[in-house]
Amino acid sequence: MRLLRTIGAAVGAIGLAAVADRALGAYAGDLEPPLDGRRGSFRWRGMDVAYTESGDSSDPTVVCLHGVNAAGSSGEYRTIWDELSEEYHVVAPDLPGFGCSDRPAIDYDGDLYAAFTAAFLDRYDDPAVIASSLAGGYVASALADGEIDPRALVLVCPSTGAMPGPNPWARCVVRAPLLGDLVVDVATSRASIRRSNDDHGYYDVANAEDEWLDYQWRSAHQPGAKHAIAAFVGGYLNVDVDLEDALADYDGPLTLVWGAAAETTTPAEGRELAEAVGADFVEIARTALVPHAERSDAFADAVHGRLDADA
Repeated sequence: MRLLRTIGAAVGAIGLAAVADRALGAYAGDLEPPLDGRRGSFRWRGMDVAYTESGDSSDPTVVCLHGVNAAGSSGEYRTIWDELSEEYHVVAPDLPGFGCSDRPAIDYDGDLYAAFTAAFLDRYDDPAVIASSLAGGYVASALADGEIDPRALVLVCPSTGAMPGPNPWARCVVRAPLLGDLVVDVATSRASIRRSNDDHGYYDVANAEDEWLDYQWRSAHQPGAKHAIAAFVGGYLNVDVDLEDALADYDGPLTLVWGAAAETTTPAEGRELAEAVGADFVEIARTALVPHAERSDAFADAVHGRLDADA
């Protein structure tokens, strides 16, 4: 009888978790694009990848690639977006599996995102690129493979050292029916997202406005969200590329921007990388992993004139 009661309790708990997950998804609702501008969709490998563009289309193009986390999206560029669009034709996609893009149940990995980066940039004539965090690795990988040659390149806190290898068990747990939904719901609760922003995303989490935290939560609870999240948690979204080797032969204007309080990858590591590859290095005080979101004025000053071929 005790075993039956235990089994019954477990089944009941799983059933409640499933109901709760469906309720959270319904409450999150449809996700609207996080940036103002013209909406577009890029069909790639059977997926519709959403993007927003702004500014005069005759101006030089700047493609903004967001970093990867459980609630990642192009909204990372929300505070700098309008200022960039005054001078450039700016384009920001939601990477496959994130934001307003399709989120199919596929095996996401760093190689897929490097391939997407190359394909997306190929749509534009001589674009410059701003890439944040792991997206910097995707750009570097495509660069090393000779698939892209951007007009200018700005990398924001890219990962400089060896990344943890894939963990199939972690990915399997998060992708599992019901159990995975429960894990994702806990890991992407509002409290968890705020804690992540506070721990390493922002120097001062108060700079992540409540509306943005709500958008991150809603993004993480869209249908199919758990598949890219599972790959992220399992370490599959890292890319095996040596930044120094990949960037050493790049002959365009190259700028590395670091938040002074960044811990995931530190300013000291960034400065060392910049010296090794001959890049300009800019450190922004009172910011951490997302200086472009936290202090858009200082970031705009940092990249001013560095997104042009003659910078």
